[in-house]
Amino acid sequence: MQLLPETADNKYNGHPAAWYVLALITLVSLFRSLVHMFASDGGAQSIATVPLDTYSDAAAAAVIHIFSLWGLSQLLTALVSAIVLVRYRSLIPLMFILLLIEYSSRIILTWLKPVELAGTAPGGVGNYLLVPVAGFMLYLSLQKRQSSKRPQRRMR
Repeated sequence: MQLLPETADNKYNGHPAAWYVLALITLVSLFRSLVHMFASDGGAQSIATVPLDTYSDAAAAAVIHIFSLWGLSQLLTALVSAIVLVRYRSLIPLMFILLLIEYSSRIILTWLKPVELAGTAPGGVGNYLLVPVAGFMLYLSLQKRQSSKRPQRRMR
């Protein structure tokens, strides 16, 4: 397996666990994206614990709008990931690199630009879990599987 294969095709020789984990992450991302796009508060207060009720109406509307835009971004990433899982499996390692970059960047940006929350957002905890998982899955996705065919014995 290569990180950037010469041809994007459906040939995947990495560990099968990486495919399944990417599929699970894709489904969760799809669900999260739809919540951010269609929940009345964009999931900002109801899930991420942003105290919107302490904001002015205009500020709360701006936060909700930003969360819905974030949902759109998550939806597009989930769709690309789904396409990779179904049609271009040779790009699975690349998807894990992108996940590593995204979730590591979320952690760094949270340190650099903290937001006061009313509680602990599940996504905030998930960021810390997904970084090592994505790193390990990247490793597994780059490992070549051994052929399942056993050498045949010669008949005497």
